[in-house]
Amino acid sequence: MTLLSPTEFGDLWDTFQHTAFKLEVRDRYDVPSERESLERFLSGRPDPERATRPWLAKMKAATGEGKRVERVRVVTEPHSDYVRWLLAGAPLNAGAGEDIRYLPRPLAAEIGLPGHDFALFDSGRLVLLNFDAEDRPLQHELVTDPDTVLRHCQWRDAAWHYATPYEQYAGE
Repeated sequence: MTLLSPTEFGDLWDTFQHTAFKLEVRDRYDVPSERESLERFLSGRPDPERATRPWLAKMKAATGEGKRVERVRVVTEPHSDYVRWLLAGAPLNAGAGEDIRYLPRPLAAEIGLPGHDFALFDSGRLVLLNFDAEDRPLQHELVTDPDTVLRHCQWRDAAWHYATPYEQYAGE
């Protein structure tokens, strides 16, 4: 296991060859770069900068090269303010090529998904995403143990199978 700096974790999103997957299980994240946008959303003010986030350009470049970027969000219903904000921004992510799906928390528990976030790159590099009690990101861990990576690939596959695509979920 290797601790990654934020830059090293970001580099994985630039260097994966075929597929990137992320499982998000928290109802809230306290990410400094998102605070202003979330505050604007909650106050009903427009957020023109949201459409120009560097993440979207990164995803558009990756998917434009034929790479797949998938994300499953485990959500509590009714949604937290943060999840409502994520749902409002999902069309931007989809427009950049990300395939985002939603999985209600009770179903995630029923199928045995873990209670932690993770990212998988090319089904071979696993990053465990760590957060403190206040939902702030901590250092992430690169895991290369084959059994641990395989287990997370199985969780990815189960999450993807049971999750509802964004367009369908948003329409329900």
